[in-house]
Amino acid sequence: MLYMDQYAPYKIIEYGGEGEIVEKKSRFIAGVQAISTEEEANAYIEARRKRYWDARHHCYAYILGEQGQTMRFSDDGEPSGTAGRPILEVLTGSGIRNLVLVVTRYFGGTLLGTGGLVRAYTQAAQAGLAACQTATMRYGYELTIETDYNGIGKLQYLLGQRGIPIEESTYTEQVTFVCKVPAEEKEGLLKEITEATAGTARVRISDPFYYKSSSTREDAGSG
Repeated sequence: MLYMDQYAPYKIIEYGGEGEIVEKKSRFIAGVQAISTEEEANAYIEARRKRYWDARHHCYAYILGEQGQTMRFSDDGEPSGTAGRPILEVLTGSGIRNLVLVVTRYFGGTLLGTGGLVRAYTQAAQAGLAACQTATMRYGYELTIETDYNGIGKLQYLLGQRGIPIEESTYTEQVTFVCKVPAEEKEGLLKEITEATAGTARVRISDPFYYKSSSTREDAGSG
């Protein structure tokens, strides 16, 4: 089935953000941005280096692809495994795709040790995500539903019960509603439309695609 496994919902960054933590006088500044290519990721990383040109480290991770097919990370001079990988683990745990997160560190004069670095980079990455707004991408279809005026209330009720917003309405001799439905709900909804309108409603179904279904403030504790 198309909506299983590889077509599961995922999240994207709608608005990037910046978060900061301080650990034993070391500053960890996390910046997040949406990306669609590795070139965009590298450009953002370079921009952070230039913005914080006097910082000691600019560690990062990024994920690209609807299924997270491309993942990269860098410790940028920190001990191996203490920065880039913890950042990447925060990203994979969040369920967000197509984003880059850079944590810039200003050394405060006190060594944190490997465990302390892992905790600090993890917390900084979470703070960066907490400052972002995300959207959920779902795999599904666009339905164009045409009915007579007797079917308006029934269709509005069905769509409302499923939490499916009507994105466009046209009132002429017939009434046309346009909406998007998750793939796993399509067959059930089509059956209900047929039953509610005694088979008089006509439905055109698009090819399947990913569409944005909701926006939320990201929760640093998610995942």
